[in-house]
Amino acid sequence: MKVVVLGAGFGGLELSARLSETLGDEVDVTLVDRSEGFVFGFSKLDVMFGRTTPGAVRHRYEDVVKPGVRFVRADVTAIDPGQRRVETTAGTFDGDVLVVALGADLDPAATPGLPEGGHEFYTEAGAFAARDVLAGFGGGRVIVGVCSTPFKCPPAPSETALLMHDLLVRTGVRERSEVHLVMPLPVPVPPSPAASEALLAAFAERGIEFHGGTVVRGLDPDRKVALLGDESSGSEMPYDLFLAVPRHVVPPVVAASGMTEDGWIPVDSLTLETRFPGVYAVGDVTSVGTPKAGVFSEGQAGVVADRIVAQIRGEDGPTYGGVGVCYVEFGGDQVAGVQVTFLQGQAPFGTYDPPSAALAALKGEFGTSRIQRWFGREWSAH
Repeated sequence: MKVVVLGAGFGGLELSARLSETLGDEVDVTLVDRSEGFVFGFSKLDVMFGRTTPGAVRHRYEDVVKPGVRFVRADVTAIDPGQRRVETTAGTFDGDVLVVALGADLDPAATPGLPEGGHEFYTEAGAFAARDVLAGFGGGRVIVGVCSTPFKCPPAPSETALLMHDLLVRTGVRERSEVHLVMPLPVPVPPSPAASEALLAAFAERGIEFHGGTVVRGLDPDRKVALLGDESSGSEMPYDLFLAVPRHVVPPVVAASGMTEDGWIPVDSLTLETRFPGVYAVGDVTSVGTPKAGVFSEGQAGVVADRIVAQIRGEDGPTYGGVGVCYVEFGGDQVAGVQVTFLQGQAPFGTYDPPSAALAALKGEFGTSRIQRWFGREWSAH
């Protein structure tokens, strides 16, 4: 069976590893991605706040050497889901199965004034560039602003505000600084009331101002002012440093493929199948109903891999259970744990474990184990 996988994030890497482990050379997997390597989302924050270097957290795709798997570095230029055919800058690929795991793109320009007046930290390049910005910041009013929903890794803006507080304390300028978190969501992590309550308590303890239910509609770079709310009833907030979570959009090549509805790819919430036979989609590119976070993409990819194996063996495949575990950075080497289950037609439910050094170690093991499985080498998150 020929399987073409578009995107080598959590979903594409997990899918390829699972198929290789189970089928080896019995399957022909082509994994396509335009990037040089993979970087965990939490590693971007580690670089941004000076904990490590870019070279230490980038995992080169050329190191993916697994039976049955071939990595192709290329841009995807066209997708024909009806024919399961993909055109790329490295040639055309056809598959018996096509899996779209291209994630979400970021569009800073969708927020007026953001490219000129702020610093996005959600891309690899943006986070790495922000490292130098933060290193030279002498204090003042910091706004961590979310420009639209949905956005990847819902706890990340809260983590950034807490880590910003720690940085200002370390550099001795916290007393003459302010930290504000602005987001459209009413609480930091709506699917987990316990996590939201803990984060709000942490904000209050550290003097971080939380502005929930508020959208950043633009920046005025000349006046260094953030424009909040709608135009008719909005307000302004001056800033010295604006750290942005930009608008998320489906990649243009996916939008042009005819697979999307309301901006994202709809899939069967149990099987991850699209309306096109033999075509699956996983992760941030979908509207499956789970948060846009790597751990959910990984879980979905595991189900798709097992369903492909079942198809080959003439068996029934598993279904997706909507479970994800997230580690939330509270600063001070303390990490909390959140497990949430998303089932269609039901409110999310789950558990929360308060911040601890033990969970920080577990978060490190999470990263270490993935690199071992996906790239076949040892790595330490810190």
